[in-house]
Amino acid sequence: MTDYQKSIQEIQEQLSSISESGLTQEEAAKRLAENGPNRFNEEKKESLAKKILYSLTDFTTIVLLVAAVISFYTAIATDHGDYFEGILIVAIVIINSILSIVQEGNAEKALSALQDMNKQTALVIRDGQQQEINAEKLVIGDLLVLENGAMVPADARLTQTSQMRVEESALTGESEPVEKDAAFLATADLPLGDQANMIFKGTTVVNGRGRGLVVATGMATQMGKIAGLLENNGQQATPLQKRLNQLGKRVSILALAASGLVFLLGYLQNEDLLEMFLTAISLAVAAVPETLMVIVTLTLAHGVQKMAKKHAIIRRLPAVETLGTASVICSDKTGTLTQNKMRVRRVWSRGDLVTDVEEQMTEEAMEVLKIATLCSDVLVSQNEDGETEYAGNPTEIAIVRAFEENFHTKKELAEEYVRIAELPFDSQRKMMTTVHKKGKKYISVTKGAFDVLLSRFRYGDVDQAAVVNDRFGKKALRVIAVGYRVFDEEPTEITSEFLEKDLQLMGLVGMIDPPRPESKGAIAKARKAGIKTVMITGDHVVTASAIAKELGILKNKKQAISGVQLQAMTDEQLDSQVRDLRVYARVTPEDKIRIVKAWQRTGAVVAMTGDGVNDAPALNASNVGCAMGITGTDVAKGAADIILTDDNFATIVDAVAQGRTVYQNIRKAINFLLSCNVSEIFTVLIAMLVGWGSPFTAVQLLFVNVVADGLPGFALGREPAEKGIMDQPPIPSNEGVFARGLWQKIGINALSFTVVALFGYYLGRFVDGVSHWVPASESVGQTVAFLVLAYSSILHVFNVRSERSIFHVKLSSNKSLFEMAVLALLITTTIALLPVTQNLFSLVPISINHWLLVGLLSIVPIFVNEMLKFHFSPEAEEE
Repeated sequence: MTDYQKSIQEIQEQLSSISESGLTQEEAAKRLAENGPNRFNEEKKESLAKKILYSLTDFTTIVLLVAAVISFYTAIATDHGDYFEGILIVAIVIINSILSIVQEGNAEKALSALQDMNKQTALVIRDGQQQEINAEKLVIGDLLVLENGAMVPADARLTQTSQMRVEESALTGESEPVEKDAAFLATADLPLGDQANMIFKGTTVVNGRGRGLVVATGMATQMGKIAGLLENNGQQATPLQKRLNQLGKRVSILALAASGLVFLLGYLQNEDLLEMFLTAISLAVAAVPETLMVIVTLTLAHGVQKMAKKHAIIRRLPAVETLGTASVICSDKTGTLTQNKMRVRRVWSRGDLVTDVEEQMTEEAMEVLKIATLCSDVLVSQNEDGETEYAGNPTEIAIVRAFEENFHTKKELAEEYVRIAELPFDSQRKMMTTVHKKGKKYISVTKGAFDVLLSRFRYGDVDQAAVVNDRFGKKALRVIAVGYRVFDEEPTEITSEFLEKDLQLMGLVGMIDPPRPESKGAIAKARKAGIKTVMITGDHVVTASAIAKELGILKNKKQAISGVQLQAMTDEQLDSQVRDLRVYARVTPEDKIRIVKAWQRTGAVVAMTGDGVNDAPALNASNVGCAMGITGTDVAKGAADIILTDDNFATIVDAVAQGRTVYQNIRKAINFLLSCNVSEIFTVLIAMLVGWGSPFTAVQLLFVNVVADGLPGFALGREPAEKGIMDQPPIPSNEGVFARGLWQKIGINALSFTVVALFGYYLGRFVDGVSHWVPASESVGQTVAFLVLAYSSILHVFNVRSERSIFHVKLSSNKSLFEMAVLALLITTTIALLPVTQNLFSLVPISINHWLLVGLLSIVPIFVNEMLKFHFSPEAEEE
């Protein structure tokens, strides 16, 4: 039996506590020594050195470090002193290491935010005296004293309550303050939001007062359990990180194999062993796309900038791409899918007359709202911008706002109907009554739930109201009934027994937290993109289902379950049903993690949204956690990868589109870089096999990688999204980076590069007829091959920009790419013409005919790509 199912006497006996006088100081000190202070466990933090070491264990980073060592060795051994490549590689490693250290530890930050909530004081009764103590010194069995506005310092079983209401949204996700009743006893298992005789650490008393016996402190509290969940759910490698790791391994294996083969061929052909060793090493370095990590970082950074303009702040760089691969979005309801502002939707006054206030406002509906506004304690004010602000109960605010938007102000109404007495709302009566004077008459107004007021109505169409109340309830509307009495003389007996009887039924007001206008369209857009939207909320299943149905998330009732039903399922049962469920209501933080992990076990990439402390563990466990920037708690923001500055679900869908664009651009960069790198390997291998010697020197290969590939590649991350990017299904999390034909594209491009480079090398080295001025030689052949490879690689960036023809893609859509390509062409041409750089890069002057040959061969890969696009592109199929 849990604490909320036990009577006050049973709890007192269990805790050995005397309710009236509390614990003695000696007993409290003893329990503090036994159970420890009322605070969360502090996670042991790793040293900076350990973090740096860990950041260097990534496979791609190891490959880059090896490449840097080889590059430095090559530069020293060849006496060129060209350390640029090695310095660049080391810079890349340092940048990635810094990013890793800065971005890691989100769970640690979330725990720190939770611990900050613990720095507070508590009012307790000890030795029969009320005293204020440090909340960390609270112990089990302490008698807490709770006043309006107090933050609850520990979990406690209430022993006394008076009109007590507690704001629990950060813990349960329910937007409305919860009424508390010490006399409540449960006979079955209940979710946190329904435990009316319990209060929980981290929640806030917003009305009334009470006392309670502490039943859990520190990590044993519900908030502490959440801290434990955050502690046990470390960050996972993102799909992009896994794919790049896989890419690094494959390229490294290919490079090592090619290098070994080149060295073997040189040995068999009696070449100089030191020269062949250097050639093999340079080939290995050239085969590794050193600039890929920089290009990926720049692409992700550009995605971050684009998302920031669309109200999404990225806390972890890889989350940009991960969000683009999302196949499931688990979203909170209140404030994300809905406006988090209760709104009056329907008003009933008589017969079948139901007014939809969003479409029109009738006089009868206005009268109901007018009378209901009288019986409210909402404070209306103007902010600095002249906008109207409302403070008070969300239900009453909805009524007053609807009244003021269509009629006079509450202030004017209060002047016409002067309030002279009131019976405030309390948890026993569950209603509120105010008494007003108008002219020589007096009127009392009572409002509350229809079921509560039903027996107190004497006049009005009560039977029809019961029918309408049920109809409103099925639409998940929160229904408030309004009644009144008229007196000729001022009532002298201001009691419930006198005022709250023989009422005239005025009408019913149905209200709801309405969906955001853009949510439905965003969900439809996500569905078109193959992304499933799942609602996970602390609200009731009826309310959640109604909103979900209106938004297009829910198709039938079987797709919605409560937290109690979820807890009764085994993980195997949940795994078998998770694909069909769309709404989870009244769930706990543990439930949210179970849902996220169940989806992940199906292979889905899960994005999770939330704002409360209760959402933090699931945000941390998901592939991409999205916290609300406006309503989100520090804990939720600390556990998230992305923060939405407008708390809007539609922003997530826009961010998914940007994430897909980022991944698309990274694939373009891989195509661009590896086409050249792989061709370098095969060009050298084939030339060595046929006995021509190496077509390139080490420094030439390094130049092509850094300048010809690097400069244009840096701008690829700025490519705009391809048309129809959100009409495609999500990318499977286990899909390799070379899937969907990328290997074939790289292979065709590498083949065309290899053919033109070898052809240029052959003509320059063996054919004297090309030019009478410059006779064929190995140096001429290498110069021609180098220029053909460099130019064709630079121009290739325009091939990979789009699946469409280069003649259908405007240069203005990515000006920086065009500028970088021109810069790379100028630098390459300059080093081929200047005597100083010719000597540095082992180049020689070539004739006009050779230059014409270089130009002709360099555009062959473009021609090949255009032919392929013409035959296989979607545009060609449409034509």
